Amino acid sequence: MYLSAQAIAAMQAVKRTHFLNAGAIRSGKSIGDAAGLKNIGVHLITVEPGHRSTEYHFHHYEEECVYVLSGSGTAVLGEQSHKIGAGDFLAHPIDKVPHEMINDGAEPLVCLVVGQRLTQDITDYPRAGKRLYRHSGERSLVDHAAIEQAR
Repeated sequence: MYLSAQAIAAMQAVKRTHFLNAGAIRSGKSIGDAAGLKNIGVHLITVEPGHRSTEYHFHHYEEECVYVLSGSGTAVLGEQSHKIGAGDFLAHPIDKVPHEMINDGAEPLVCLVVGQRLTQDITDYPRAGKRLYRHSGERSLVDHAAIEQAR
């Protein structure tokens, strides 16, 4: 499937606020969906100045990566912060290192975000004290304190 630059530019961006963080607002175009991809998510996202890309999180099973196209900001990877800008690449392997991007610049931060789409995944939100279980289309959110270990 081919998508021209004109077709991508004409796509309506969808604005989303993260369900756990009112300051995590981004708009995005799901160009992978438009091209028919089912197992990989490919998104062109824009984070306006003063906002975050998402709630600080990590996935237990899905890997994701980000390529910065324009703008600047700060990438938080665990306890480390890195200034980011056009041409920078962020990889989020399965390593339990939470991450987020903050647009602390003066212009929109525009990125290409790519990630797996597994049938099941677990996402931890350490600052919010929450865990999201995603399985076969269902989503269950629990408090970290409520998680019991089975033996």
